[in-house]
Amino acid sequence: MEFYSVRDMRTASGAMWSRLAQGDEVVITNNGKPSALMIEIPEGGFDETVQAVRQARAMIAMNRMRRRAAEAGYMSDAEIEAAIAEARRGDGA
Repeated sequence: MEFYSVRDMRTASGAMWSRLAQGDEVVITNNGKPSALMIEIPEGGFDETVQAVRQARAMIAMNRMRRRAAEAGYMSDAEIEAAIAEARRGDGA
């Protein structure tokens, strides 16, 4: 994984493309903070790559929501499943 600044995108774009062609990830930084991630898209793999990135982003969002819920004292996944199981037993289902 290589890090390049926004300025490097103008001055060292050839090096970035070379790293991508080698299969490396390129992280673009803005004011020293990671801002974007570039990955190579294999020939004919655009749709599959986009789908994988979207799934990863959704998983990250779900993990953040779970972490915030746990910090706020909401029910854990296990507690929710136990409550559902108890309710089903009570209804005869």
